[in-house]
Amino acid sequence: MLKNFWWPVEIASAVTHKPLPMTAVGQKFVLWRDGQGKVHCLNDMCVHRGGSFGVGWLSEDKNSVVCPYHGWEFGGDGACTKIPAHPQRGIPKKARVDSYPVVERYGLIWAFLGDLPEDERPPLPEIPELEDPRFKKVYGEFWWDVNYERALENGMDPSHAAYVHGNRFGDLDNPQIPDFEVQTTPWSGLSTIPLYPPPGNSKGKWGRKVRKTLAAENKDKFLAETRAGFFLPNMNLLSVPLPFGEMFLFDAHVPISQNRTRTIYIGMRTFLKSDWGDKDTHKRIHYIFKQDDDVIRVQRPEMIPYNLSDELPVRSDALQVAYRRRRAELIDQGWGVDMHQIVGDGPRDVAVVIPSPERRNNPELANAWVHKEVQSAQLLGLDRERKVKAGGYLENQADDGTSVLGVTSGTTA
Repeated sequence: MLKNFWWPVEIASAVTHKPLPMTAVGQKFVLWRDGQGKVHCLNDMCVHRGGSFGVGWLSEDKNSVVCPYHGWEFGGDGACTKIPAHPQRGIPKKARVDSYPVVERYGLIWAFLGDLPEDERPPLPEIPELEDPRFKKVYGEFWWDVNYERALENGMDPSHAAYVHGNRFGDLDNPQIPDFEVQTTPWSGLSTIPLYPPPGNSKGKWGRKVRKTLAAENKDKFLAETRAGFFLPNMNLLSVPLPFGEMFLFDAHVPISQNRTRTIYIGMRTFLKSDWGDKDTHKRIHYIFKQDDDVIRVQRPEMIPYNLSDELPVRSDALQVAYRRRRAELIDQGWGVDMHQIVGDGPRDVAVVIPSPERRNNPELANAWVHKEVQSAQLLGLDRERKVKAGGYLENQADDGTSVLGVTSGTTA
């Protein structure tokens, strides 16, 4: 898992003037809106005796969260503002918890989980469709017992559509995937990939609409120029043009533990914009996720390998290869997080958390932290033969030196 990214962690409408417990990257957090409507994100562990803010309450002005164990109050900056048992005494400098920057955009809450200063942080992804008024949106979630990176790679995998989703999207009679390019930035990889959907098998109002449109154009099927890809650290997008409109799906795969993922999705369409259509959109998205779940939860190994050579990529895996190469660079750069240090194997006696910007940016607080900082992941394979280009991208080669998969590094997506 990667730190130093803006992680989409919650649907914005779920965050109110009450503490909301939330888990991401194995760590427990608490979210709330203060008296001015601003969202705050703190580590959900009181520095006093480890109480959970998530089951506490807010101060009268909504600007502090109250630990339900001993009543300590903490502001949005993570500093303790009140210790009821000792009102006559000063508040220790170490009475603070990590506070993570928050941005609200696209109807989601984004928390910066890392310690980089503001001018060094990766940007939020720019996804114009998520602000396009032509689309009707629905927000939802799907929980599954899979590793989040397996779910992430599945969302950018074109060749599984015919076999896993053949009754909904994909055509077993036309499973071939034409060669395609991946346009990359340091934070994303996107491709346009032609796929044949199975209009003959489509059911319900959507299916009838497809068949009616194709009949009017004297066609029995159409080739959909789908657009798919990833945004670091945990997001997919899929755009599917149809004869009568466009479908767009955005997924944010939030790791709860090594083998438990909460996928927050935004399903969008330019057609059938009634409330009935909303209900049907949720139903279809969950059906597709369930088809994926049946396959991914029995994948081995459960987590994606560090080295490309530990699995056998082919040309249709170009997006996954681009993701893994950039991921490897960032792990080597020290951005990897070993979730095991946070979660452990069960009950523990030491609190370990993702460092917040204040740990690095405020020298006066250098020794003001009780909770331990998670260390960067130490993984095998750092001596692999692939070299790093001057521009920061791994060479467009497989481990055996052969040319790989049409990945166009450094171009603008």
